[in-house]
Amino acid sequence: MSDEPKRRGRPRAYDPERALTRARRVFWDEGYAASSLDALGAAMAMNRPSLYGAFGDKEALYLKTLEGYRDRSLEALRGALDPARPLRACLASVYAKSIEIYLAGEHGARGCYLIGTATSESVRQPAVRRILRESLHDFERAIADRLRLAVEKGELARRADVTALSRLASAVMHSLAVRARAGEQRSTLEAIARSGVDMICGPEKRGRER
Repeated sequence: MSDEPKRRGRPRAYDPERALTRARRVFWDEGYAASSLDALGAAMAMNRPSLYGAFGDKEALYLKTLEGYRDRSLEALRGALDPARPLRACLASVYAKSIEIYLAGEHGARGCYLIGTATSESVRQPAVRRILRESLHDFERAIADRLRLAVEKGELARRADVTALSRLASAVMHSLAVRARAGEQRSTLEAIARSGVDMICGPEKRGRER
């Protein structure tokens, strides 16, 4: 699946969404500090005056890419947590799709854009810290909503701590992102994902017990 959005409607001199996608690729591969305006402009097919006029300075551009990634990731997460499907299948789908994203990259596995770039920049940039914190909370709320429904449907015990479990589910994604970027094999990531699902849903019952 391409991370570059499809064009819609009338063509323009430039497509803001497409330009942000290309800027995000540069930041993702190089990191914020190492991403020069020349490299960003070349990737976005924009000169410096046009880039500044459309998106502001480098920090403003980076923040826009973070927000866009957060919004698209949250939409995908909610879609994977489809209430019509069993919770176990939902979580397995979330982790499987996450692994596909984390292992992708022209120069090697890139992990998660937020975890891979914003965690380092948040130390000196309060705006980045705010987006990172809010994004993590948004993801956890989406998971918690699905877990509450799972309690109502009897998929989880009534006494289940939905808040704690949603944080655990989110933490598994963070671990997958870091390990993917560190070069772990897909099989290792998939084993971690299965363990995460089991910790939340309980071990999967396989056949009849004897």
